[in-house]
Amino acid sequence: MSDRLLTADEVAALLTVPVGWVRAETRAGRMPHVQLGRYRRYRETDLRAWLDALTEGGTPGWRKHRPQVAEGSST
Repeated sequence: MSDRLLTADEVAALLTVPVGWVRAETRAGRMPHVQLGRYRRYRETDLRAWLDALTEGGTPGWRKHRPQVAEGSST
């Protein structure tokens, strides 16, 4: 596995998501990245570890939807 730095476009292609999503997750601090001045790059090894943590549900930014049901409501 290579530890080369990827661009947002390359990460989007790797994850099969829009590049805008990659940039938004990066700005929000939910995706591991390296800041190089005004540029942001991604280490492939960091991304794979992040994906593994998401799969296991161990990352604080990862939420599963659990709807709240009010007591006494009839559904």
